[in-house]
Amino acid sequence: MTDVWGILLDDINAIEVNNVSSVFKLVLSLVLGCCVGFERKRKGQIAGVRTFALISMGATLAMLLSIYVPQEYLGLKNGDPGRIAAQVVTGIGFLGAGAIIQMKGSVRGLTTAAGIWMVAAIGMAVGVGMYFLSIVATALILVILVFVERWEHRISAGVESRIIRLKLSAITENIDGYREVLSRHHVHLSNVYVEYDYEAGVTRLNLVVLVRERTNYLDLFADLRQVKPTLAISLGNQVSI
Repeated sequence: MTDVWGILLDDINAIEVNNVSSVFKLVLSLVLGCCVGFERKRKGQIAGVRTFALISMGATLAMLLSIYVPQEYLGLKNGDPGRIAAQVVTGIGFLGAGAIIQMKGSVRGLTTAAGIWMVAAIGMAVGVGMYFLSIVATALILVILVFVERWEHRISAGVESRIIRLKLSAITENIDGYREVLSRHHVHLSNVYVEYDYEAGVTRLNLVVLVRERTNYLDLFADLRQVKPTLAISLGNQVSI
């Protein structure tokens, strides 16, 4: 029995690609990808367990191919097996971009896109046999996604991110009046998105602000309404990433 385990360990740790090490690497990358995907799925993100597992396994398989090609075809000329792994990074970039959604001044999916890129890197590390590093990297990702998020909420307790949407009856880029009102109500303006509708002759402003939980929105909106040429005001939640 000891000899069997010894042979298996030798095959798993072998530099050359073999069936035992390949299966082990694919299973390990599957488990690590599922760990990250489960956390993202729990947060209601568009990329979940299956997506992250497939990305991790695909990156591992690409690395196995990169190792296998020069191992089996030593006589190849004008070939660069490293290109297979390099293309994984490029492809994951497009996949991560698809996870990012911009809607009405808010951005959703940045953390998920970063997670996709990291899981691909973990899969590649598994493919070259860096098992310990891959497991540690996965653990650190989970620490960032779970515990760092809680820490962020704790240090920002009492403050929330909102979007104030304004519709103006003229084409203008002057928002000094709105800045003054927000400052008077102790509301921090963190970002501004402007949209011009030249046919209708209106300007739409999306003000990303940080407000205290006890902020009186009725008074705030009343003062914003006095700034000309304001037509309409609405309030939305800043989408979590």
